[in-house]
Amino acid sequence: MPESYDFVIIGGGVVGCMLARWLSRYEGSVLLIEKEADICMGATAANTAIVHAGYDPLPGSLKARMNVAGNQMWDQLSGELNFPFERRGDYVVAIGDDELPALDTLMVQGKRNGVMGIQILPKAEMIVREKNINPDVSGALWATTGGICDPFAVTVAAAENAVVNGVKVMLNTEFEDFIMDGSRIVGVKTNRGDIRCRWAINSAGVYSDVVMHKAGIRPEFIIKPRRGEYFVFDRADITIDNVLFPVPSEKGKGILVTTTLHGNTIIGPNANLIDDKEDRATTKPGLDEIWEGAQKLVPSLSLKYVIAMFAGLRPYGNGPCKTPGIDYQHDYIIEIPEKVQGFVNLGGIESPGLTSAPAIAQEVVDMLKDAGEELKEKKGWDPIRRGRPRFRDMNHEEQKRLVNMDPRYGRVICRCENVTEGEIVAEIHSPIPALTYDAIKRRTWLGTGRCQAGFDMPRVVKILADELGVSPLEVTKKGQGSEFLARPTKQVEN
Repeated sequence: MPESYDFVIIGGGVVGCMLARWLSRYEGSVLLIEKEADICMGATAANTAIVHAGYDPLPGSLKARMNVAGNQMWDQLSGELNFPFERRGDYVVAIGDDELPALDTLMVQGKRNGVMGIQILPKAEMIVREKNINPDVSGALWATTGGICDPFAVTVAAAENAVVNGVKVMLNTEFEDFIMDGSRIVGVKTNRGDIRCRWAINSAGVYSDVVMHKAGIRPEFIIKPRRGEYFVFDRADITIDNVLFPVPSEKGKGILVTTTLHGNTIIGPNANLIDDKEDRATTKPGLDEIWEGAQKLVPSLSLKYVIAMFAGLRPYGNGPCKTPGIDYQHDYIIEIPEKVQGFVNLGGIESPGLTSAPAIAQEVVDMLKDAGEELKEKKGWDPIRRGRPRFRDMNHEEQKRLVNMDPRYGRVICRCENVTEGEIVAEIHSPIPALTYDAIKRRTWLGTGRCQAGFDMPRVVKILADELGVSPLEVTKKGQGSEFLARPTKQVEN
């Protein structure tokens, strides 16, 4: 007999994990399935980590409403879930007089969307605020509610809080089809067997079109992955203090130059439509495009300080805006369709999807209630996710006490990011265990510094093997098929 749940969430990105956390507040069983070896491996894993203010989406769109509502939820959310978040604000920078009128347009648009705390700064003020800015700057739109976060920490925190409150997470579990009873979804088929449910929730990112087509709805809706490429700079050599956007174009928000919570400067992304939903390769034309765009904002950038390059895919959809009179064909889809019962359908959740995620979760809960679902709050629901020690963030006295409690916190495994064995072991045995190198990397930030895992990787492989009770040959970077080792070095082949 297949297992049965009230809700099955398809997809373990930030939206799916926020949904799991929101639904964990209510009585009923919730399962989240993710096809990869860890959560947060799709669109959430490769973005600019910006919490957007909300001046960019078209007024009247669902995207605009979710952006602004979501932005306002982040302070409380970061406090409850214990993830880092800084409301630094952001700038849209005009270079030359020709770009100045675009700032007025964004200002009006932001006010229509309900964004508070936006103003236009003159050239002299912008030069004072960012010492590295292009001297040809003519002005900037300043949005005080913009922020920066760690998308991995956000997603893991939401998922862990959900698990502590009773949600089950199944990794390496790929959605294949729905089980139907007439026009009602009563379960999902996966590579690990059938699962029964009363509600299935599509939160599959770039695959959300595939999932909804399996349900028999919106055959015209197509996700075209939009690839964005990035450079990461060594924080010891380049320091950008702010979040700097260019004036946006028809392709999106543009190539930005931004600081991060970890102190690195990153530049990107571009926005190139591709066909392959798994193609995260960086390209020379793409990287050249990023470099040219970033130098327009900060001409002093130097390629010799780049320590990493990566690419991510955004789920660029063709969902039309439902507001009458607005011709916009790339809005979010958040719906309970009439044609199929027991189905919550989410699609096209591209940027600002990270910002919007908590608002989308609340929207889904409200829709379920409107659909007649009786959601009773659990008496023992705990909104707090308790963080784990971060050695590098402690003073010497705190570090000493921690090492006295557990000597493994005194053994530094990643020198660039000052990550200890104790932290790694804690993540391996956390509510959502980190069972691959990349899972530990996402949670602790090891391997992201100047040496790019050159020092820590062999040590992490050994720790994983020891803690999981497996051979080092079985330890993977990101799941089956990405094993680090082929054989012992002294083994003689026949």
